[in-house]
Amino acid sequence: MDKILFLGTAGGRASVFRFLRRSGGFLLFLSGSLVHVDPGPGAFVYLHQLGIDPKNIDLVVLSHIHLDHSSDVNSVIESATDGGKLKHVALFAPRSAFEGHHRVVLPFIRERLALEGFLKEGEVLSYKSVSVKAVMKHTHHGAETYALLFNDRILYVSCALYEDRMLKLYPHNVEVMIINTTLYRKTKPIDHLTVEDAERLISVLKPKKVILTHFGYEFLLQYDPERVAEELSQKYGIPVISAKDFMEVVL
Repeated sequence: MDKILFLGTAGGRASVFRFLRRSGGFLLFLSGSLVHVDPGPGAFVYLHQLGIDPKNIDLVVLSHIHLDHSSDVNSVIESATDGGKLKHVALFAPRSAFEGHHRVVLPFIRERLALEGFLKEGEVLSYKSVSVKAVMKHTHHGAETYALLFNDRILYVSCALYEDRMLKLYPHNVEVMIINTTLYRKTKPIDHLTVEDAERLISVLKPKKVILTHFGYEFLLQYDPERVAEELSQKYGIPVISAKDFMEVVL
């Protein structure tokens, strides 16, 4: 059964590292493959808490190298490969995750991989039953960051500064659009999406279902993400869901 499972829904340093909610990214169960997207803090522990054997993971994908998206990537891959005894796991990520001063993937972990792929805008990487298209390179505090399309069904809008270019490059009418809606509204010049930005994407791209996640500190303290989702559902006539920790969405 194809589904999405959210290991955590906190976004940004403040909400993640003050532990307002769990982090750890999300899992995609797609066409018989298991994909772990953005394994941030706690991901390894949460897999075990949910009774999910890391050795069942086929593919790990990083949208970018910030710690709330990548801090557990090494422990997840190490456990998924049983310390290198198994060689069935692929990793797709920006080149900056693998190489250079700011790399987050340890060299010996790269040796565990069956395949590594570098994300690049407009290009598609495939492994087993999963295709990943780097739809657009985002502007996000200098980090090489991508919006990702999985199996032409699920669009993951990772952290970004809103740009009208999104409306041209993102696909229309996808089955599910996951939006990292870190801010309720922008009160300072930071490269994260707001509820207003999410509305622009929804109104133009018309996905069949939307999931809001990756909520920031002020958003969680001052607003109710569930109420925001309900209001958007009513306004646009499509299901809009506020993700919760350990929530499953069946596709």
